[in-house]
Amino acid sequence: MAFEPPQRLVRALGETPGTAQDTDWLERLPRLADEALSRRGVSAQRVQAPGGRSSLVLLVHYADGTPAALKLAPPAARPERELAALAHWGGFGAVRVLDSRHHEDDGGLLLERLHPEVSLRSLPEAKALLEACGTLRRLWVEPPPEHRFETVAERTAPQCEALRAAPPELRALADAAVAAREELTAAPAEDLLLHGAFRQGKVLAGERAPWLTVGPDPLVGERAYDLARLVRDRLEDQVASSTGASGARRRVNKLADSLEVDRERLRGWTVFRAVESGHRALAAGRRRDAELLLEFAAWL
Repeated sequence: MAFEPPQRLVRALGETPGTAQDTDWLERLPRLADEALSRRGVSAQRVQAPGGRSSLVLLVHYADGTPAALKLAPPAARPERELAALAHWGGFGAVRVLDSRHHEDDGGLLLERLHPEVSLRSLPEAKALLEACGTLRRLWVEPPPEHRFETVAERTAPQCEALRAAPPELRALADAAVAAREELTAAPAEDLLLHGAFRQGKVLAGERAPWLTVGPDPLVGERAYDLARLVRDRLEDQVASSTGASGARRRVNKLADSLEVDRERLRGWTVFRAVESGHRALAAGRRRDAELLLEFAAWL
């Protein structure tokens, strides 16, 4: 299958550590896609665009016309953990895996076809947050026995180290974020399976259920960590709002109360994740994104 990888994917891989391995994967991607299609006995219709930041998604169909989606991700994206999480959820609140037999051959995931053009971001904000909370309730379950998912503490440890080396302009916020993370991980609240990258754009319309989540970067820990990314959804709208800081704090409290999560733990993880994302954006040259994230964190 001849195609050009989506530019969003190319840019994202360029910002990710381990780029030599990712560059090799990107160069081999057309051949990998052809082999993955052949193994699963499906035919490609088109590349889903703009696609994900860390994967290629092909819209495919079986010989009888049944639609599906084939996702290919580089090894650094840990597709085996995504498969494990999706298999554990079993289609409850999340996209369903159709065939995992060939996963070890190419890291590909054959998934049920959703409607990629219709996410929760297409809904009014209040309705989108309501549906997002309902989806999260389905995902937060006990992890499988003897799982290999990393913990929140393990994932955030290297991020903390990076923040300790933040430039002077970020020093105050970076120190606050590190302190919040140290306090939160010193007394873990719970150990549930988390999506890890949950936001409105990760919840798509489906046929089997109205809304199903995709693209987890799963880990085990407390719900407040997972919810923290949702707090800053539609960030530009929040920053442009006349309510500003007070609106952001109300959003934290509202989401915490809706899902029975401790308000202060949610605030702490929201600060940490926003500052950490802002630091990475700044390092990647995405200054506008960084400024929005850091302004939002400062409000909390």
